[in-house]
Amino acid sequence: WVLWLLLALSVVSLMVMIERALFHARQKVDFPTLMERLSAALTEGPDAARSVTEAESRGVAGAALAAAFRAWNHNADSISEVVSSAITAERVRYERFLSILGTIAANAPFIGLLGTVIGVLNAFGQLAGALEGSSRTELVMGSISEALVATAVGLAVAIPAVVAYNYFKRRTRVAIQQAEALTRLVIARRRALEDPAPGEES
Repeated sequence: WVLWLLLALSVVSLMVMIERALFHARQKVDFPTLMERLSAALTEGPDAARSVTEAESRGVAGAALAAAFRAWNHNADSISEVVSSAITAERVRYERFLSILGTIAANAPFIGLLGTVIGVLNAFGQLAGALEGSSRTELVMGSISEALVATAVGLAVAIPAVVAYNYFKRRTRVAIQQAEALTRLVIARRRALEDPAPGEES
């Protein structure tokens, strides 16, 4: 039953990996291009910048920029708070199901080890009731080798889950950092309009 449990966990882990990979593919934005276009549009005014944002409305960056422009008529500090709230809400979507991957990664080796322990105990039980001779040795060695398979399977389930968990956490962190970088441009422009430098047009 331990091997069946590990098989079920591997299927769940694979499903989460596929779902998260598709999610990140849909939310991906061309950050360097968007950064350049937004910076240029902000010099023309909020309407031009808003049109750039609407064209690239995917992911946490799009949600954060949309929130920033919805709060454009408020001061820069208020915009910053609104943006932080939008990013926090998007973080929940980006980290969805990652706890499942983390749990599988942390516990699959122990489940495999449990299977090995159970198998070894069964092997010793067979050893006690087996007949003398080579058949006894072969029976016990076969049982122990089968028991060790559970540990190997547990590691085979855990290692991809660990890799995927770390990968998607990094993708989430990068997406949030990009959103923060983009919204800082908007907040900086709004703050400049609130307190323009001498000789600067608002």
